[in-house]
Amino acid sequence: MGIAQDRPAIGFIDAHLGSRDVARVIYGAVIGLALVVALEDHPPPASRAASALLATALAVSLAEVYSEAIGGEARTHRRLRTAELRRLLREAAPVGLGAAFPAVFFLLAGLGVLEVDLAFTLSKWTGLGLICLYGFLGARLAGAGAAVAVVQATGVGAIGGLLIVLKALLH
Repeated sequence: MGIAQDRPAIGFIDAHLGSRDVARVIYGAVIGLALVVALEDHPPPASRAASALLATALAVSLAEVYSEAIGGEARTHRRLRTAELRRLLREAAPVGLGAAFPAVFFLLAGLGVLEVDLAFTLSKWTGLGLICLYGFLGARLAGAGAAVAVVQATGVGAIGGLLIVLKALLH
């Protein structure tokens, strides 16, 4: 029996890392991070920040479904079938999850568990951490050594990190 069979969580993680969902979660996380940084200029109440993140996640997911559906119809010269639309919805879900993830911290702030400032801080740094973690794991799974994987993780995180640092310096 393999490790993945012994430990269901490891099997799930292994399957996830071997799927196209990784790219979609990263894409969504970048969108969520950008929105959090933009909202921080004039911080809304926690519930409004959470709503903005959830609405953005839904909008981005639906935009992906719509663009893929139109592209599919243009390529195949026929209407998509219901099963194909369901597949597009399933494939768009990781984008929405990546974009919506920071909403968790604002929901907690809305419940009084966290301060709104802490929700912003956690949202930014966990989003950046997620992007870097995927960069590291991607490199390792591609056969890179630990040092190269750290460099790759640093590289993919640099854009998000630069966004956060510039924002901090300008305000």
